[in-house]
Amino acid sequence: MSLPSYQALMLPLLRLVADQRVYRLRDVVNYLADELQLSQSERTELLESGNQTVFMNRVSWARTYLKQAGALSTPERGALQITERGLKLLANHPEGITLTLLQQFPEFQAFKERKRPKDPERDINWDTDIIFDDTPEDILASAHRVMSESLEQELLETVKQASPAFFERLVIDLLVKMGYGGNRLDAGQALGKSGDGGIDGIINEDRLGLDVIYIQAKRWEGTVGRPDIQRFAGALQGQRAKKGVFITTSTFSREAKEYATLIDTRIILIDGVRLAELMVEHTIGVSTIEVYEVKKLDSDYFEAG
Repeated sequence: MSLPSYQALMLPLLRLVADQRVYRLRDVVNYLADELQLSQSERTELLESGNQTVFMNRVSWARTYLKQAGALSTPERGALQITERGLKLLANHPEGITLTLLQQFPEFQAFKERKRPKDPERDINWDTDIIFDDTPEDILASAHRVMSESLEQELLETVKQASPAFFERLVIDLLVKMGYGGNRLDAGQALGKSGDGGIDGIINEDRLGLDVIYIQAKRWEGTVGRPDIQRFAGALQGQRAKKGVFITTSTFSREAKEYATLIDTRIILIDGVRLAELMVEHTIGVSTIEVYEVKKLDSDYFEAG
């Protein structure tokens, strides 16, 4: 038998966790493999990268899409649990669950629309995840975008579950990777030393220390409003500082964003979505599992002959 697709795995996955217990993903993979009576070769078949089994990869994607639709939650890292919505899906659709069915939920719609190019002529078919009218390069780009967006959301959820001390170290690692603060030791000594009027730390803008950046880094859930930015701006003025960065795991209100653009002091706002993007871009908390080379014919080589 051939391995089931990730769409075909969504229904048995929900059935497995219908008792509302918290499950580890690796246990779910083993339970489903037993339930589907997979052979040893089917259980151990690897992706071309060799970094993950094909079955594990498909179960992971089934979990991802169900989570994006609000049918599963992640109560802790590496774990999953069915939600009330997942129970209703299971009861109302015993014949099977598809990505088209999941589109009825606003959370899944938001996941689809996030950063999508506004071109109705080039859209993802959410039953197959393949754009049949596009070139192979377009298909690769679209698939890469879906994977990146899913990774960024999962990354942000994991960051929110981390401790404040870990979040502080994460900010240090990110800023150093982006070229600020000299080395990690210097940055680590700078961040967390101030705490003066809403300033969590100070870091060099360049390796020579010609200018400094004042930082506020908050692992928050609620929206950061204009008063929070005003307090940070006031603290910067008290230090005669010209530049500041406000990093949060949540979001900024419209008023907060507008205020940051109106004042003389330069304040960069980095919300949770942007933080996750920067972490992926600079390889913080993520690792590369596959690299594809796309090659084309070198006409010059043949013309030279």
